[in-house]
Amino acid sequence: MLKIFSTQLSGIFKKMMDNEAFEMEDAGRLLAQAAVGDGSIFIQGFGEMQGVTAEAMDGAEPFPKAKRYEHGETISREDRFLIFSRKSDDSEALKLAKALKEKDIPFVAVSTSAATDEDSLTELADVHIDLRIHRGLIPDEAGNRYGYPTLIAALFAYYGIKFTLEEIIQEYQNEED
Repeated sequence: MLKIFSTQLSGIFKKMMDNEAFEMEDAGRLLAQAAVGDGSIFIQGFGEMQGVTAEAMDGAEPFPKAKRYEHGETISREDRFLIFSRKSDDSEALKLAKALKEKDIPFVAVSTSAATDEDSLTELADVHIDLRIHRGLIPDEAGNRYGYPTLIAALFAYYGIKFTLEEIIQEYQNEED
């Protein structure tokens, strides 16, 4: 099973590289506006995606200028947000996204695009990165699927964004020297 899971996961990463690489770069550029300026980068994960927030804040290599968002916290137009949720129609993520839109705060969202006629992170976000995980990766004998690695895929996107952001910050610092 692990070999099947690994093969399928490699396929997810390849699809993300083929289809979301530009969005990861755009996300890094958008977040860099806060990182090289006076803003903060608030990172908010919903559900299991709180694992990305933990990595960004408490991991061996913290995300530049990152802060955990506390509900009701004062934010400014210089700030940027990075939102992670399993699906683009997550009600809690949408609540935050709508509040950010009202305040004209740019943000990046990372989630699997869900087909919906309602509001979606794919439309609300300034940059949306699609995780492309609509079902489990491993089939069982009854025709069901299991092994739903959204957090792993989100961490892959997180690192794509982080590497781009760090490169931009480095270039900015070199220009200032």
